[in-house]
Amino acid sequence: MKRTLTELLHLAAGLVGTALVAWAASWGVPYLSRTIWGVAYGAMVIVAFMAVRPLRLAWRADQEARNARSRTDG
Repeated sequence: MKRTLTELLHLAAGLVGTALVAWAASWGVPYLSRTIWGVAYGAMVIVAFMAVRPLRLAWRADQEARNARSRTDG
């Protein structure tokens, strides 16, 4: 479960970082705020899609580790 949680934290950090950059940009250029947030939402979707494969690999590794532990314990 540790690997999966690490990947989820990376995903959350990417989304928060994107939101912070968008917030700062829209604060700095308020008349382009709508466009900035539109691009930011698109970037957030891309960040989420990019996290799918690492999450699946981490989940699989955690499942295999748990199964290996249960086989040696029992």
